[in-house]
Amino acid sequence: MHISKWLFFVVLNLFISSLTLVLAGRDFYKILGVSKSASLHEIKKAYRKLAKELHPDKNKDDPDASVKFQDLGAAYEVLSDEEKRKKYDRCGEDCLQKDGMMDSGFDPFASFFGDFGFHFGGNEQQNETPRGANIVMDVWVTLEDLYSGTFVEITRNKPVIKQTKGTRKCNCRQEMITRNLGPGRFQMMQQTVCDECPNVKLVNEERVLEMEVELGMIDGQETRFIAEGEPHLDGDPGDLILKVKTQPHSVFERKGDDLYTNITITLQDALVGFTLELPHLDGHMVSITRDKVTWPGARIRKKGEGMPNFEDNNLHGTLYITFDVEFPKQEFSEQEKEEIKRLLNQSSNNKVYNGLRGY
Repeated sequence: MHISKWLFFVVLNLFISSLTLVLAGRDFYKILGVSKSASLHEIKKAYRKLAKELHPDKNKDDPDASVKFQDLGAAYEVLSDEEKRKKYDRCGEDCLQKDGMMDSGFDPFASFFGDFGFHFGGNEQQNETPRGANIVMDVWVTLEDLYSGTFVEITRNKPVIKQTKGTRKCNCRQEMITRNLGPGRFQMMQQTVCDECPNVKLVNEERVLEMEVELGMIDGQETRFIAEGEPHLDGDPGDLILKVKTQPHSVFERKGDDLYTNITITLQDALVGFTLELPHLDGHMVSITRDKVTWPGARIRKKGEGMPNFEDNNLHGTLYITFDVEFPKQEFSEQEKEEIKRLLNQSSNNKVYNGLRGY
């Protein structure tokens, strides 16, 4: 009897738990694959990655592809909005639905990321369809952005075609016609033929696009926003192409995945050794210790402290550090000079050579 009661309560608890989950709605954190403490940057990055993988045009054999993609969009809509996220954390999707904060027609894939820079549907667009011009822009980013990754907002004042009163000639084309010139005589010639279409006008609309600066991107790499270029009255708009450009940095120089920097040390440190901490691009400190003499132009390598590789972010290049030595500017007394000579114990055999040839 006691066992039956225990089983009854276990089943009852399981039922209540499952009912609570249903009422609470979808688990948006699980859908995006992020923790509840995830930053906005992590949420954006997770959405961008999954949107590429789960897009219905890329998963035509999956009958649930559209539902998964809609769930993904809903998850991003809520978790990327501070107010909606707070309410969701407090009482779940059900509260958002009751307050009318969901299903607002929000399309994160189109309005936030454009088309990720590629088509999913193959070559459905016919070659003869006229297109507007592509717009190519340089986007200047910092070395810190390329090291850690970030998102850059771009405000686009885009001319959009709107229907207006009246009609116009459109889709004009050359067609061959036959003209009868009399019995047994005819002439073939080309003639311009146009359709009558509703009249349109161009209206400027402001739109915010967001480009992801991915870890390890290099200068000239492109992000393409489909149909965000110049419009065409009788065809499709062109694309907006954003090219990465790196701003000059005050500390580091990038070459491929490697970083280069110079550090000036005192003559004292050059002779007796030193320990110092070099702040890196993401704020972590690179420890440098020398217990031997460091001459001007000496170079050390720190493997794994370069830039992340674009194809595999787990791989990093090398940080090369070249040392300059700052010599003292004060004058020494004769006694101090003699003491320096005694300590260094160097002969005065100066070497003259052709430095340009590397000798």
